[in-house]
Parts: sequence; C-alpha cells; structure tokens
Amino acid sequence: MKKIFVNEVGPRDGLQNIDIILNVDERFQLIESLERAGINSLEVGSFVNPKAVPAMHKTDALLEKLSTSNSNYSVLIPNTHGYKQAKENKVKEVCLVLCATESMNKENINKNIKDTITEFKAIIDMAKKDQIRTKIYISVAFECPYEGPVNSGYVYDLTKEFLSYGINEVVIADTIGAGNPNQVQKVFKELVKDFGSSVFSAHFHDTRLLALSNVKAAMEEGITKFDSCIAGLGGCPFAPGASGNLATEDLVSMLHKEGYETGINEKMLRNSAKLAAQLTN
Repeated sequence: MKKIFVNEVGPRDGLQNIDIILNVDERFQLIESLERAGINSLEVGSFVNPKAVPAMHKTDALLEKLSTSNSNYSVLIPNTHGYKQAKENKVKEVCLVLCATESMNKENINKNIKDTITEFKAIIDMAKKDQIRTKIYISVAFECPYEGPVNSGYVYDLTKEFLSYGINEVVIADTIGAGNPNQVQKVFKELVKDFGSSVFSAHFHDTRLLALSNVKAAMEEGITKFDSCIAGLGGCPFAPGASGNLATEDLVSMLHKEGYETGINEKMLRNSAKLAAQLTN
C-alpha cells in the first residue's frame, strides 16, 4: 500500500485562532495524545510576538517538555529573530510563511513580499549552515481575502525562487479554503512536471467543504504529504474567512478507506479529537 504522510498542525495552526488559550501542560497533553495515535510529524508552536498570537506564548517551555521525544517537530517563525529563538531551542525544522499577495503578506508579517523574500533567503542560508530543515508555506495560493484570485503562474515563480535558495519543502497552502480540485490539479501538475513531487506538500482548509476533494486532486499529481489539524480546529487570525483546517480524523479515515497507509490508529486519533474538543471548549 502506498504511504501518505500526515503532518499534524493542530498544536500551532489549530490553537492560534481560538478564544481559549491553552497552557503549556495542556498543549503538551494534546501533543502526547497525537503521538500515541501514531503521528510523528507535528507543528508544535511558533516563535512570534505573544501580543500578536497569545496562544503561542511559551513555545520554548513546551519544546523543553518535548525534548525527549523522537518525533519530528517544527515551529513557525516570522523573521530572523524567530529563527534565532528556534535555534536556541534546538528546533530541527522551521516553517516560513510567504503570502502570495502584498495585502495578505502585510497583514500576516507586516512586510512587503520583496523584503520578506530577502529576509527568508538569509534565514535559509543560516539554516543550511546550522543543519536545520526549512520549509516555506506559499499562503493564499489560490485566493486572497483582500485581493481575490491568485495567479497560479506567480505561485510557480515563488516556488521556483525558493527551491533555488535550497528550501527543503514547499507547502502550497489554501489558507482561506477557496481552491477547488481543478485549480489544485493545475497548480501541482505544473510544479511536479518541473520540480518533481517529493519537495511538495499541501495545506487545505475546509471552508467550502472541498478539502478532501482537493487532497485527492493533489494526490493524482503525486503529492503524498498533507497538513491536517485535529478536530478541524483553527484558521489564520490574519485572514478573514479562514475557517477550520482539514480535520486529521477525516483525512486519515478517507485515506484508509481508499487503501492508503498512514501509520495512524484511527480509534486513538478519535480520542485525540475528543481531547482537543474538551480542551478548547
């Protein structure tokens, strides 16, 4: 059976935009539950200004509690300062986010795209020397809440540029859940044709109930790694209309029904979903 890799983003993307703020022990409890279910790739937090995203405060303390685990943990960083914090905390993978429109990029990290790319290139160069893995999220890759539809050719150009810098992974992100299977297939067909499939993953939101259909469209183009979020929590605090992420339990259920292997135990995953609901309600 073909293996599909699931990257759990609940502990970061799922928790960053809800009213209830979990403490470090509660975040740790959720991560442990997800690991028991068989998930070993998780985005556990971010090094951002806690005034902007209070839910991610004390990510350093969380990483200390997780230091004995063998799972692959990543953290989101917005800038060089965030990278230095990640390095100090012995993070093995950092996530960068570049929005495909100027309006969204300024809302998200308060910089224009050109300046963001310049800073991210410097971070990638540092990370290569420090042997820290990097991945870039091309956010609002299909549609922006401020500027509308996004040109797929521009997404291609941004991807090509970051691959030339030596980024390890490019995540095509449908941040507000506006993409449809035809668009997804078109974008990935062009990217995979020129760069292969192994460097790509996809991040879908279920705003219009198309996330699973978009996963299947991406899979048809050879994509084998997907972000998902336990209990479908979250959304981007800087993107109006970005409702919950694709629920991990829904993604895994669909994949198993269609004969794919994930290494994840569905019964234990449902327990994680119940825990996530209890902690956030």
